[in-house]
Amino acid sequence: MNAVVLAILVLVTLSLARVSVVFSLILAALVGGLLSGMSLNEVMDAFNGGLGKGAGIALAYAALGAFAVALARSGVTERLAALIIGRMNHANQIAANSSQASGSHWLKWGLLGAILLMAISSQNLIPVHIAFIPILIPPLLAVINRMQLDRRAVACIITFGITAPYMLLPVGFGAIFLNDILLTNLNAAGAEQQVVFEAAKVPLAMIIPILGMLLGLAIALLFSYRKKRVYEDRAIGDASHTHNPTQQPQGLKPWQWLMLVLSIVAALAVQLGYNSMVLGGLVGFALLSLSGVFRWREQDDLFTEGMRMMTLVGFIMITASGFAGVMQASGEVPQLVESSVQLIGDNKGLAALIMLLVGLFITMGIGSSFSTIPIIAALYVPLALSFGFSPLATIALVGTAAALGDAGSPASDSTLGPTAGLNADGQHDHIWDSVVPTFIHYNIPLIIFGWGAAMLL
Repeated sequence: MNAVVLAILVLVTLSLARVSVVFSLILAALVGGLLSGMSLNEVMDAFNGGLGKGAGIALAYAALGAFAVALARSGVTERLAALIIGRMNHANQIAANSSQASGSHWLKWGLLGAILLMAISSQNLIPVHIAFIPILIPPLLAVINRMQLDRRAVACIITFGITAPYMLLPVGFGAIFLNDILLTNLNAAGAEQQVVFEAAKVPLAMIIPILGMLLGLAIALLFSYRKKRVYEDRAIGDASHTHNPTQQPQGLKPWQWLMLVLSIVAALAVQLGYNSMVLGGLVGFALLSLSGVFRWREQDDLFTEGMRMMTLVGFIMITASGFAGVMQASGEVPQLVESSVQLIGDNKGLAALIMLLVGLFITMGIGSSFSTIPIIAALYVPLALSFGFSPLATIALVGTAAALGDAGSPASDSTLGPTAGLNADGQHDHIWDSVVPTFIHYNIPLIIFGWGAAMLL
């Protein structure tokens, strides 16, 4: 068995068995590296060499986590929760005195729609990527609990919002993915075959796969997770204590409200201006520290609490980079593609399916379509063209194969991000509440619709 395939199987099996994702990644890297013929020292050198690539995003999560906890301590989160819950109670009273449907039903869909719009905007209109999650979602947990919303549905909404836009719209992160990464690597790989891929056709090729993700989102919201689910009301960042989400916090002075708003705006502005989530989170935390919304001597405890809340996410990202380093150093990825070609024969439909499945295995461990595009494109473009796929179909195959890792990988920021926000009170399991739901509702439709796009285009 190919070392990459076995490593991913080990990773998935251990993760589903509720073994720590960090431990699962390390063990999977060892198994894959040793099976490929690398010595233990070579495996560890490759693993350690890849660790640094994930350090930046891990530190960014830590800084944003500290900022999110500081916002929660300021009392703005309780005020937001109390405001929405008050609207819910008012809507329920109106519904109780009329024959119309409950207003809380519309409030529920309004909340889900707002989260979806924010997630979509984070990829283009306000390109902060996942930075909004630890700031926006934890304050809403009390409201989600009161509505008895299934957090798995919210996880599916966020993952769709931060994945589908950059795969389809050439704006913001979409411009980076579609033009700078996907198109560039497609043309580099197609140069030997004298095939030129046009920028205007890249979004067109991804429409059908995105429709598959949209169908998956509809199924998740309307069928899979539409029933109510009960959660406890717990304090953000501390899973051991309960609190009353409707309790009124101490009032803030006008200048403190001004500093609070300024801290949020400054955090976003610094991130956009300097392309640094770390610096943005630190600036926001610093402004809140100067505002007096919490005691100065408490800031160290708050910062530590926020970092602790994001520790798991950070370590998973770092370990995933080490895993990716081992898989690339093993040289098993090209062999996986070559062995798959031997199974295909001259069956074009089977070729498309195998390429998508192999892409799934390659990206599941690495967890980033941005990082795997160079690997996938170099191997798939000559293969797809040799089977007679059109340039448009080739784009769909490569783009879909790469995106499969983002949609349902344990190590992807598209699943780690939702977990970071929804598990702020310790009631949302990363594997079973984020990874499994997004894998089922997005990866399966992506494979089906990606295959259809390759055969139709």
